[in-house]
Amino acid sequence: MQDLAEIARALVAPGKGILAADESSGTIKSRFAAIGVESTEDNRRDYRELLFRTPGAADHISGVILYDETIRQKGADGTPLVDVLTGQGIRPGIKVDAGAKPLAGAAGELVTEGLDGLRERFAEYGRLGAQFSKWRAVITIGDGLPSGYCIETNAHALARYAALSQEAGIVPIVEPEVLMDGEHSIERCYEVTLATLREVFRQLARQRVRLDGMLLKPNMVLSGKGAADRAPAGEVARLTVRCFKEAVPAAVPGVVFLSGGQSDAEATVNLDAINRHAAEVGAPWELSFSYGRGLQAAPQKVWAGKRENVAAAQLAYHHRAKVTAAARQGAYSRAMELA
Repeated sequence: MQDLAEIARALVAPGKGILAADESSGTIKSRFAAIGVESTEDNRRDYRELLFRTPGAADHISGVILYDETIRQKGADGTPLVDVLTGQGIRPGIKVDAGAKPLAGAAGELVTEGLDGLRERFAEYGRLGAQFSKWRAVITIGDGLPSGYCIETNAHALARYAALSQEAGIVPIVEPEVLMDGEHSIERCYEVTLATLREVFRQLARQRVRLDGMLLKPNMVLSGKGAADRAPAGEVARLTVRCFKEAVPAAVPGVVFLSGGQSDAEATVNLDAINRHAAEVGAPWELSFSYGRGLQAAPQKVWAGKRENVAAAQLAYHHRAKVTAAARQGAYSRAMELA
């Protein structure tokens, strides 16, 4: 069995990042509906298989987060999709949380469920080939929100999940997402993200989680999506790196940002700015990506459920992976979009 720290470092290897292909049944149904495709098991398999078989993707993608259905599926030729990935040197991961539900006693706030039976599920996922896992918690910014109760409850669940993942020999990706929904300022996002990360690492320490054998998947520090004057990439970079320096221990091998509702362009430009700023001021972690929509929006639109579009969709996915990997190195330019 590979060491947790070795797997974690491999997932954030220079020039590489993670594809999040773990959309729930409801989420992928809505995304397929937007391109006029019915969300059947075969269609979901065909779409994800075209991503996983994209030539050259392994040059930029270190791992793929799978959904429960996907980790059990076989490709059209009968090859398990897990083997399709590992055959290219891409590590399979698995989403293990059961989604966010209303938090009792906290109107408008959510807590992620899924801890019941998780030890047994980890044992099964390990047998199916999962090398890493992911659990997402969501924190909402609003009038009087978030509450300390919501932050603490979600941080505790994240830490319990991470401990069980490491017990099973599977690297946990801890994802506390401060949502960008709303009209809040970037300064308010900074305050909430800092408080959330501090509580997450306090809980991880209490649950005896090995920091060198985990990854953090946070939001960038951003203005709210509906803010009148949204902060530019340079300010996003400055406040994001500053926030992490205040809250994220140097022992953590890497940060894999979520795209979190940003457009392809915004997620790429911000990631590039963050890496450029981190290189200037010095940061102890690899700053990479774990994008879902930021890598998939373009290929989904090109594919549109048609077999004759598979090659073109693969080119679109490869392009997004290539330019995002460049941004992860602080080497992105808008000219790359025209290549």
